Amino acid sequence: MPTGVNALKAVTKAMGIEIRDGSVTAEGDLDFRGTLGVSKEASVGFTAIRRKFVLDTDASDAQLDSLLRLSERCCVVYQTLKQPPQLSLERQRI
Repeated sequence: MPTGVNALKAVTKAMGIEIRDGSVTAEGDLDFRGTLGVSKEASVGFTAIRRKFVLDTDASDAQLDSLLRLSERCCVVYQTLKQPPQLSLERQRI
């Protein structure tokens, strides 16, 4: 299953949209005090993640809206963050 930019490429191909050039950036908010164990009140991990797509294309706004919506549906990372999987932790002694 495609991830990130690969999902975008797969969907553009399926939709017949030509992308001449572009970039995808992601940024997020986190409080390092939680990650570093400096503050028990600070959360560990990102509290917000933002993605930005800058694309050189002749596609219409409606096509680009569909492209991003379909790319999100195919993106493993996006879907995992949107609906986190059940987690487990196991340890063994040798």
